[in-house]
Amino acid sequence: MHAMQYEVTLPADYDMGVIRARVARLGHLLDDWEGLGFKAYLMRERGVQGSPVNQYAPFYLWNTVEGMNTFLWGGGFQGLSNDFGRPAVRQWTGLAYEEGGAAGAPVRLAVRERRPVPEGAVAGEVAGEAVREAARLAAQEGAVCAAAAVDTGRWELVLFSLWAHDSPAADGDRFQVLHLSAPERARLPRGRQW
Repeated sequence: MHAMQYEVTLPADYDMGVIRARVARLGHLLDDWEGLGFKAYLMRERGVQGSPVNQYAPFYLWNTVEGMNTFLWGGGFQGLSNDFGRPAVRQWTGLAYEEGGAAGAPVRLAVRERRPVPEGAVAGEVAGEAVREAARLAAQEGAVCAAAAVDTGRWELVLFSLWAHDSPAADGDRFQVLHLSAPERARLPRGRQW
């Protein structure tokens, strides 16, 4: 499992209706993408849910590197680059994935928490704690799913969760979910990934 995200930060007075319309028009294009566990089409609006910025920031969980590479190099990503410029694409190696009790419910909100792996920490212990945190998040009321992943280039953990309501028991940046493409979500491996 591989996690991926890019962020397009927009001006404070940007009409976020443009992003909503873009997702409504194009979101379905990844509904059957081979190798994709899910893509959450995420948006933050300045002043909503504590966001300091307007931002379009899709988050992906991939089942296969081939699916991810086909998206990045085979044309899927090019449309966004043409419209907004090419953003940096963050990638994390999957540590854990869990379905929540609200797995079948419509998704309303996503929460992403990034935290550094402290210098001198025992990496396996930090990763183990992230796995437990993903399981804890997935067990909360209204949780659709939760994942933990790590970027070993930056030594940064990411905890990502999807929610069926607007007040989740999770810390981090909150995003509105405009659409969820989940062609291979059922194939995402559950639990610890090592």
